[in-house]
Amino acid sequence: MTHDGDSDSDGDGDGAAAPRVLAEGRFLRFIDERGWEYVVRPNASGVVVIVAMTADDRLLLVEQYRTAVHARVVELPAGLVGDAGPSAGESLEAAAHRELIEETGFAADEMVRLAEGPVAVGVAAEVVTFFHARGLRRVGPGGGDDTEAITVHEVPRADLRRWLAEKERAGAMVDPKLFAGLYLVMDGGG
Repeated sequence: MTHDGDSDSDGDGDGAAAPRVLAEGRFLRFIDERGWEYVVRPNASGVVVIVAMTADDRLLLVEQYRTAVHARVVELPAGLVGDAGPSAGESLEAAAHRELIEETGFAADEMVRLAEGPVAVGVAAEVVTFFHARGLRRVGPGGGDDTEAITVHEVPRADLRRWLAEKERAGAMVDPKLFAGLYLVMDGGG
């Protein structure tokens, strides 16, 4: 397959021109590679998503306003890996521990890696890694760092479908990674 005059017959990138930076902001870089445009996060090495359930079978969820979709979004706790300051160079597992505490106020005795993969392959180079947080204990208030306004929810798993439907009726959106994370945990992967 050939794009815009390159000599790459199979589309795998061999022989193609180097990616070209079209624009760069504080947190995102806009790239053109062989005619395909996508974004990368130059200051982060990955994204972690955490599935955390309390001993009494309550799923920890976070809710916050997301400017890109102009709505409040219900999500699993998640965050960038090594995005700045003292967290630069941290491991995926360390980032999962840090983000869980920051966002929910819960710490985990163990983080079990479940799966990894791209989430928006048509527009971003971002790869997320799912973790199952085990052995939860409350260590703080949660709510995010000083740039975030996160509401923490502890939702009984048996009531999750009804609770999410109520949130959607009230105008919130639900991040589909929530369902992927639950599947990974419930399917015996963690």
